[in-house]
Amino acid sequence: MSSASTREQRSEIRDQRSETPSTLPGFCLNALAKHNKPDAVSEKRDHEWAHVSAQDFIQRVRHIALGLKDLGIEPGDRIALISENRPDWSIADLAILSVGAVTVPLYTTQAVDQIEFILRDSGARALLISGGRVLKHARQGFVERDQLEHVIVFDPKAVADIDGALTLEGIEERGEKIDSEDSRAFDQLLARGKRDDLATIIYTSGTTGEPKGVMLTHDNFISDVLSISDGLPILTSDVSLSVLPLSHIFERTVFYVFCNMGVSVHYAASSDHIAEYLREVRPTIMTAVPRLFESVYHRIIKKGTSAGGLKTTIFEWSLQVGQRVAELEDKQQRVPISLRAKHAIADRLVFTKWREGIGGRLRYFVSGGAPLSPTLSYSFLGAGIKILQGYGMTETCVVCANRPGDNRVGSIGKPFKGIEVKIAEDGEMLVRGPVVMKGYYGHPEATKEVMRDGWFATGDVGYQDEEGHLFITDRKKDLFKLSNGKYVAPQQIESLLKQSQFVNQVIVVGASRKFPVALIVPHWEPLKSALRAAGEKIGDSHKEISQQEAAVKLAQKDVTRITAHLQDYERVRRVALLPDEFTIDSGELTPTMKVKRNVIDERYGELIEDLYRS
Repeated sequence: MSSASTREQRSEIRDQRSETPSTLPGFCLNALAKHNKPDAVSEKRDHEWAHVSAQDFIQRVRHIALGLKDLGIEPGDRIALISENRPDWSIADLAILSVGAVTVPLYTTQAVDQIEFILRDSGARALLISGGRVLKHARQGFVERDQLEHVIVFDPKAVADIDGALTLEGIEERGEKIDSEDSRAFDQLLARGKRDDLATIIYTSGTTGEPKGVMLTHDNFISDVLSISDGLPILTSDVSLSVLPLSHIFERTVFYVFCNMGVSVHYAASSDHIAEYLREVRPTIMTAVPRLFESVYHRIIKKGTSAGGLKTTIFEWSLQVGQRVAELEDKQQRVPISLRAKHAIADRLVFTKWREGIGGRLRYFVSGGAPLSPTLSYSFLGAGIKILQGYGMTETCVVCANRPGDNRVGSIGKPFKGIEVKIAEDGEMLVRGPVVMKGYYGHPEATKEVMRDGWFATGDVGYQDEEGHLFITDRKKDLFKLSNGKYVAPQQIESLLKQSQFVNQVIVVGASRKFPVALIVPHWEPLKSALRAAGEKIGDSHKEISQQEAAVKLAQKDVTRITAHLQDYERVRRVALLPDEFTIDSGELTPTMKVKRNVIDERYGELIEDLYRS
């Protein structure tokens, strides 16, 4: 795209911004009022979906904002927010922003020491927290924080667990009284806000070292929302299921987009019941991460291949037909009439059930956070389920995504309107536009390191094809060089290995070695089934199985098959099986489920050495 065209797009986005309210709450509440949906947001309560109308949502934001103001919260104050996905999260977020304060979101899975660090580093004056397991987990991270003046609990029954805590209901009642006495009070609050005011400080995952607080303004978000709304076909009749944490930039931005476009949002408080929620909500549009698709894919494969006899034969044939059709269409090649006919049969026999399993009316998924392997993409596309990969960072909001009519497998799509992307000489992807952060909170030097003449250095290595589609190769810091001088991109290989029925989690290593090796946390049931089928004895524990030569050989054989098409130096030559999953609590994963490679290298150093010695 020419620089002149980009300038025109940025000018158009600026014009749109000038016609919208200056702040996120003004922007979102106006949109909610305009669409006025009776089911603006919903949550599962007592086994039923409870709907919150747009009017009730708006009224709650007004009252909580006025209550926070009455409590002494002032513009610029940092207010921490930790809760599972539920309407209260979004309502509290917009109420905080309405006062002019700054939302500091935390993950419900955040380690206690990180909760303590973020509260201290941000200087949070207050904490809004849900209750139940979240409160029980997080309390050690804040009970002794001196600067934390207020703890406000969503669930009234949980307030007794924290000395001096207030209830969200109580704050709301204070605000309701103020609103009844002065109907202009809330509007006067909103009128103080400006586009460049700080809206949030979101702490990065911190795969190496302490997390840094990313500062984003109201204008960063509004610009991104307008660009995404323009770029993706989103309808007021759309229904969404929100499963990713709202504390993450991706899901939070998408919620603002859905407010703008009038989409009905259903919150999944837990990932344990996603299959059930999909059937009940029947979403038409949804955001997700590759791990969800990998999990669904493995369940489908297990069910299809375990049926036995003719059913298994039909399933495997249908899968191959669907993948082949999807691959040809993706590469813009002709699909033979005979293959089209086979695909129609496969669709009727197999793929209709796939679509029914996710509600039967999904128009598309948008996936982000990590690469999705081509095989999985082709499998879902062949089944008539569109997965549009996208890309963004905390520092840049959502940058780009594939479109339903222009969806290239392996690509992260084209930038949204008004956002520029270029590839540096060393392959690093640079981003410029109104979506780029204000900087790192309290870290001006770190901010200078990533900003280059207005361009943000993402740390991701990639390329752009002739048609403008962007492709990510890997994280710059994760690339490693073998002893022969060849560079290996581990993320790409790992995404391939996750196709294996035996692979649950995996990390590929090999810096300064002759070849890459992989540490694999298996899917235990498929591995046990394969061992039984081979007539092998099965160990009594995961630890015993992980050390069985037959189990390792099964995994290695599958890995060799999957990576056979790679360059010789990229192929994984040896694998080791790990008995325990990588977890956040163990310090091996970040709250966004990214593997801390330095921790794995150190923790399993001896095992890695054994792989090369053997």
